[in-house]
Amino acid sequence: MLDPAVAAVRLAVRSALAPLPDGATVLVALSGGADSLALAAATAHEARARGIRVGSVTVDHGLQDGSHEIALRAARQAAGLGIDPIVVRVEVGADGGPEAAARAARYAALRDAAADAGAEAVLLGHTLDDQAETVLLGLARGAGSGSLAGMSPARQDDRGVRWLRPLLGLRRPVTRDACAAAGLDPWDDPHNSEPRFSRVRVRERVLPLLEAELGPGIAEALARTAEQLREDAEAFAEMIEETIEDIVEPAEAGIAVSVAALAANPAALRNRIIRHVVQSEFGVALTRTQTLEVARLVTDWRGQGPIDLPACTAARRGALVVFAARDGVGG
Repeated sequence: MLDPAVAAVRLAVRSALAPLPDGATVLVALSGGADSLALAAATAHEARARGIRVGSVTVDHGLQDGSHEIALRAARQAAGLGIDPIVVRVEVGADGGPEAAARAARYAALRDAAADAGAEAVLLGHTLDDQAETVLLGLARGAGSGSLAGMSPARQDDRGVRWLRPLLGLRRPVTRDACAAAGLDPWDDPHNSEPRFSRVRVRERVLPLLEAELGPGIAEALARTAEQLREDAEAFAEMIEETIEDIVEPAEAGIAVSVAALAANPAALRNRIIRHVVQSEFGVALTRTQTLEVARLVTDWRGQGPIDLPACTAARRGALVVFAARDGVGG
């Protein structure tokens, strides 16, 4: 009989691959850990029946002794599953701290590999536990609902890369059980036990404490919260897209938004419109404090002067809020 953990991972992957055309090419981000190894095995199995070509990308960050050998080990395991493996060595910078810098380098490498392979999608091995950790980290930072919505099971970025996370509904032990049942030997990254990383502290200290004090099911509850917030965010995004063309107009070195239209919307939608306009036109994200300062040009207008924002300024000009580029930046 098919092992229940193997069956659960295969079913999750089958659902994620369903929208893709037969004969497509997909890549699996393979670290060699239990999550990505179980994902790779399930993807290889599910792809056969549909003629889907599967490749794997193992990113060697060069941050640990023996990292190249570890990456080659993962590649050999992929080849044993009938997957075409790729190993990419990246340089990790320092912007945003070690975790953020490694993540940025990894995703850049995955994007490049997807473009080179003509891949329809990149599959990532994030689990429900990863989702819960992401939500808690967002809460700790005081992030908005966009961050608390966590990771999407399927999304397409601005470069056209489709990211799929089939395992977001599964707990981490399921992937380890699936590897054991399939005779696969996952690699345990020592960084996953290093307390200097905030995500590790959340995983090993915060979540267990919450479970002990509040009862079981905390991770599942956090994942459900993320799902509900993603639904809200998608609804707001649709409302903004329907509204935005009617309330904006070109302005010198930027874009202008109708004060009356912004005032007519509830605060949640008004603030999202402001952030959307600045992100779309100037490619920068506003903090909540910055967003509220711009909103005051609509709701608490007392003749205040222009507001300095990343890459642009915002100023009240009669019946308009005008966003103008600084230093030649603009869409």
